Amino acid sequence: MSFEVQIHRLAGNEDIELPRKMSELASGFDLYAAVSEELTLAPGQRLLVPTGIAIAMPGGLEAQIRPRSGLAYKHGITCLNSPGTIDADYRGEIKVLLANLGQEAFVIRRNERIAQMVFQIVPEVELIQVDELSETIRGAGGFGHTGTK
Repeated sequence: MSFEVQIHRLAGNEDIELPRKMSELASGFDLYAAVSEELTLAPGQRLLVPTGIAIAMPGGLEAQIRPRSGLAYKHGITCLNSPGTIDADYRGEIKVLLANLGQEAFVIRRNERIAQMVFQIVPEVELIQVDELSETIRGAGGFGHTGTK
């Protein structure tokens, strides 16, 4: 199954790489920082980092913004609100909410890979109000209820 997603490079960002997969079977498209100057992300700090692009996707798709595993492992850099959702009707600039969970400051440079964007199919769902729900073995057991540790 294939979908066409339009991408628009915003003015002033002609030098920013367009999102791309870094291997043939990768699921995510890497996103690049469109910062005008280097930004320093201190430990415990969060920043909204522009990518210099906007997209238009058909209904029935969403784009999810996720951390890059290498940045997370090596530097403690992750995306808050992860995965972040971009709805099919959003046409603004894609921005990435980065957080530094590491112990050292991290410098974000222009055109540096900062996150990845994965497209997902969104099923058509109809919510139906009922007076009671069907029973299950788990029932209303919440966080940690199904495990023993």
